Amino acid sequence: MDAFDPAAFADYLARQERKDLLRFLTCGSVDDGKSTLIGRLLYDTKLLFEDQLAALQKDSVKHGTVGEDIDFALLMDGLEAEREQGITIDVAYRFFATEKRKFIVADTPGHEQYTRNMATGASNADLAVILIDARKGVLTQTRRHSYIASLLGIKNVVLAINKIDLVGYSEAVFETILADYHSVARELAFTSIQPIPLSARFGDNVTQRGDNLSWYRGPTLLEHIETVEVRGSESERAMRFPVQWVNRPNLDFRGYSGTLASGIVSVGETLVVASSGRTSTVKSIVTFDGEKPRAVAGEAVTITLADEIDISRGDLLCDADQRPEVADQFSAHLIWMHDEPLIPGRNYLFKIGCKTVSGSVTEIKYKVDVNSFQRLAAKEVALNEVSVANISFREPIAFDAYAGNPATGGFIVIDRLTNLTVGAGMIDFALRRASNIHWQAVDLDKQRRGEAMGQRPAAIWFTGLSGAGKSTVANLVEKRLFAMGKHTYLLDGDNVRHGLNRDLGFTEADRVENIRRVAETARLFVDAGVIVLCSFISPFRSERLLARELLEPGEFIEVFVDTPLHVAEKRDPKGLYKKAREGRIKNFTGIDSPYEPPERPEISLAGGMAAPEDLANQVIDYLRTHGYV
Repeated sequence: MDAFDPAAFADYLARQERKDLLRFLTCGSVDDGKSTLIGRLLYDTKLLFEDQLAALQKDSVKHGTVGEDIDFALLMDGLEAEREQGITIDVAYRFFATEKRKFIVADTPGHEQYTRNMATGASNADLAVILIDARKGVLTQTRRHSYIASLLGIKNVVLAINKIDLVGYSEAVFETILADYHSVARELAFTSIQPIPLSARFGDNVTQRGDNLSWYRGPTLLEHIETVEVRGSESERAMRFPVQWVNRPNLDFRGYSGTLASGIVSVGETLVVASSGRTSTVKSIVTFDGEKPRAVAGEAVTITLADEIDISRGDLLCDADQRPEVADQFSAHLIWMHDEPLIPGRNYLFKIGCKTVSGSVTEIKYKVDVNSFQRLAAKEVALNEVSVANISFREPIAFDAYAGNPATGGFIVIDRLTNLTVGAGMIDFALRRASNIHWQAVDLDKQRRGEAMGQRPAAIWFTGLSGAGKSTVANLVEKRLFAMGKHTYLLDGDNVRHGLNRDLGFTEADRVENIRRVAETARLFVDAGVIVLCSFISPFRSERLLARELLEPGEFIEVFVDTPLHVAEKRDPKGLYKKAREGRIKNFTGIDSPYEPPERPEISLAGGMAAPEDLANQVIDYLRTHGYV
C-alpha cells in the first residue's frame, strides 16, 4: 500500500477546485431513454460504487424493463411510483466529475402533466440534452421542451437521437430526424445544436464510439459535454447582491448577508441600493472563514458598508456604474404550474430574488401553442401553458431583463392563500405607461372629509350566497345610517352590472374582474370620506383579500351573511337556483361554481336564523362600538 502523500493530496484537491462546472438537463418525450442515458453515463465513467451497482442489479430484476440486462433508468427513478409505472415524475439530480470537468445533471419528466417539473430543472441549466426516440422522430413533447429550454435562456443543445439500434443504426433515419428538428429550432434562440446518434442501452456514442456507427464523425456525448463552451460565467455579469438578511450580532456590527447573484464585489467598491439610489463603499466582505478582499458570483458573504443607509431584506445592492432598472409594471413570459388557472386581476405574491411583492396579471397578451409556436388569444392560462402577460406590482422593484441576467429577471408566483408556487416567470421589459404620471398632492384627505361628515370612512363588504339576504341587510343598514345623518353609498352586485360591469359575464375570470373594479370604486368612495356598502357574492377569498388590501387597516369590514344553501335556494326570489339546477345558468355559485366562505370576518350574521332588521342592528352596533359612527 502506498504511503499517504499530503502534498499530492493537496494538489489533487486544488485541481478539483479549479475545474469548471457544467449544469445540464435531459428532456424529451416519454420513453425516449433520458434516465437510461444518465445511468449509462455514470456506469461507463466508472462513477458507481460497488454497493450502488449491486443494488441496481437487484432492482433491475424486480423493476427492470430490459430483460436480464441492467436497467440504468432505475439509477435516476428513485420514487417507488416511478419504478412501478416505468416513468420519471420528479426531477432527479446527480453530481459527477471527470478529469476535465464537474457536472450536475437533472433528469426531467417526459409526461406533459409534469412539464412544470421539467421547467424547474431547466431553470439553472447551461445545456440541454434533448432526446428523441429514433423510431418516433420529433414529437409534441420534443417541441414543448425545446421551447421551454429556449425560453429559460439555454443556448446550447445536444440533440441525442437515441435507440438508434432499433432502426438498424440507420444514417438516413438520423438525417431525417435532424432535418425535422432544425425546422423546429429555427424559431428558437439556440446558438449551437450538436446532433449525436446513440444507444443509451448498449452504450454506443455515450462515452465510447462502437463499431455500429462508423458513419458518424462527431464527438461522443461525454466528449462534447467535457469540452463545450457554455454561456459566460455569472461572475462576468453586472454585480447584483440581493440582501437576504440584515446581520446585527451586536451594536458595533451591521452587515448585509446573502449570496452574490452575479458579478464580482471588492472592498472599496462603490455600491448603490437599487430602490433608493443611495450609495456607499464596501468596508469589508466577511465569510465563515474570515474577511476577504473580494467575492465572486455564487459565494455566500456578508457585506459591510462605510455609511449608515437604510437597507432591509429584499433590497438589491448593485454596481453603481451598472444599475438595474426599477419599475412596477412589466411584460413577462409566464409558465403556469397549478391546476387552478391564472386569471387576470387575481392577486398573487411575486418573489424575485429575496423580494416578495403583491401584484396581479393585468392582461394576458397571448398564450403560446408550443406545438406550432402560434400566438393564441386567451382570457386565462391553464396548467403547463406558456403565456406572455402584463404584470403590475404594488410597489417598484429592481430588476434586469431575464435574457440579460436570469438571477434578477426571473420570478415565481405564489398563491396568497395556500402559499403554493403556482407559476414561474421571466421579465422581458418594463412597461412605461405611467412614467409621466405622478400622484397629485391635495390638501384634503379622507380623515378630514370623514370628520366633516361626523363619521369614519369605511367599506362594509357584504358577502354570501345568492339569496342569502345580503342586499336586504345592506339596504336596511344604509337606511339606518342615513337616518342618523351619515353619508353613505350602496354598491349592489346586480346594479353595477347594468353600467360599470355590463361587459362582464359570469366566468371565473369575469367574476374576478367584476370584484376588482368594484374594489377600486369602493376605495374612491372611502377616500371621499363616505361609508360605502358593497353587496356582492364575491365567492373567492383571494378577491376579497384584494379589496381589503386596497384599503388601510380598519377601513374594510367584511360581513359574512352566513345563510345555508338550502335556505337560500328555498327563498330563490329571482328563480336563479331553479334555472341553475336545470342547467340553464352556468357557473352559478353554490351549484356548479364554488363559494369560499370567509375565515375571519369582522361580522358574521346568521342568515335565515333572525329577521333582517335584527341582522342590520348587529352591523350598526359594530359600527358604533368601533367608532365608525
